Amino acid sequence: MAVEVSYVLITPYSLVKSRTGGILSRLLSRTDLELIGAQMLAFDKEHTDAYAQELEDSLKDANGKLLADYVRENFRCHDDGRRERTFMLLFKGENACAKLTQVVGRLSHRSPRDFHIAESIRDTYADMVEDRDNPEMIRYFEPALLTPPNFNDAIPKLRMLAEFAAKCPNIIDNSVGGTPGDERTLVIIKPENWRAPSSRPGAVIDMLSRTGLRIVGCKVYRMSVADALEFYGPVQNALRGKLAPKIGEKAFELLKEQYKIEIPESSKALLTEAVGIPFADDQFAKIIEFMSGRNPMTTPVEKRAEQGAAQCLVLIYEGKDAVAKIRSVLGPTDPGKAPGGTVRRDFGSDVMVNTAHASDSHESFMRETAVVKIMDNHMAAKALDFLASF
Repeated sequence: MAVEVSYVLITPYSLVKSRTGGILSRLLSRTDLELIGAQMLAFDKEHTDAYAQELEDSLKDANGKLLADYVRENFRCHDDGRRERTFMLLFKGENACAKLTQVVGRLSHRSPRDFHIAESIRDTYADMVEDRDNPEMIRYFEPALLTPPNFNDAIPKLRMLAEFAAKCPNIIDNSVGGTPGDERTLVIIKPENWRAPSSRPGAVIDMLSRTGLRIVGCKVYRMSVADALEFYGPVQNALRGKLAPKIGEKAFELLKEQYKIEIPESSKALLTEAVGIPFADDQFAKIIEFMSGRNPMTTPVEKRAEQGAAQCLVLIYEGKDAVAKIRSVLGPTDPGKAPGGTVRRDFGSDVMVNTAHASDSHESFMRETAVVKIMDNHMAAKALDFLASF
């Protein structure tokens, strides 16, 4: 079976209705495909019309016309400059187009009285309601998401979308729903959520959606050792301040117990320096290795800037009091101390393997987005590199 790259576009309406998490959960857990890219897009009129025309030309039936008209109506920016958000996901794997099409499901007519078993994503989130008296007339249409049915159909659309995405900023300004004074915050869905096909990343996004915030930026990210060292740099001193004295105290008591001798109290400071600090630094190194997939102690300095081996998903949320709202739903760093119903309580294991990171202030947001190079998104380059041989 051939390895393919294909895409899914989550519609603006699905984003507004906070269906992103549920959709992503099914895409990840019901296929064995790898998510290799993600980007929020804001279509202008030119690219809206071009994509709609591709749909109409390739799907030479009523559904093609219906989808094309839907895109023309719902994807383009508004006359006042406000921009609709569309979420593009890029998947890679054997027979990617067929697998995505099966999970997404096909468009099907239904009457207002129909009951439908929700097997596919569209069964759950899409609607194509026909008029009761005139089945030829569609009263309401929402496809929820779009994906090409086969690889030949995918090639021109994927190339068009990738070329457009390459020119787009990675954070959408002036999106529909935005208000003056909106705040932004950064979320990283951590590596433990990506080690096997799972609904966890989508479930985390679904829980965060209760904040009412909008996702205005996104990227699939593999943190380098250098980036991880810079990102978590402030944590090293915090660990030294918190852990080193405790380890020094414990070493002091153990030595007294082991050798049955009196040790001067002044020795605690020496033990803190000799044992506590190395212990804290070892814990810091484990955080770096967890986030980058590489041990910083054994990674040569000249290779620390290379792309890491552990995958994350970076999301930018926007809205009123974004920092506080996200951290409230995320819960405390220690999952054992997090209240029920928070992300870390439901999915975290310990202080390090705690599902997600979120900025704790506007200053942290500014620093962290700079470290992860939020405006650099390689999704388009990955798609175009794959398409270069076609």
